[in-house]
Amino acid sequence: MHSPNKRFGQQIKKARKRSNLTIEALADNVGVSERYLYRIENEGKTPSFEVLYKLIRCLNIPPDLIFYPEKPSKESEIEDLVRMLYNCNERDLEILKATVKAMNEINKRKGKA
Repeated sequence: MHSPNKRFGQQIKKARKRSNLTIEALADNVGVSERYLYRIENEGKTPSFEVLYKLIRCLNIPPDLIFYPEKPSKESEIEDLVRMLYNCNERDLEILKATVKAMNEINKRKGKA
């Protein structure tokens, strides 16, 4: 059984990879050294509250995943997509809305909606 700190580090690493961020990029975004982040992910280092807060926000991790890891996860592709949308700028969101709208229209015409 992994310690809470090890589980936390695994969650951070998983979220970082899901976000397609390198350890260097995440460390830069959060304002910590790469070594410090490596120690969190791989050695069970406990981050300060400030770093924890930045990691959760930067990686769009549901806080329940960190604070209640024993709770069954309700992760889904849609929840992942919604979290990713928070990182988009206004232009990206407009492009995505137009794309989804066009896809829905195509599916409607094909009788798939």
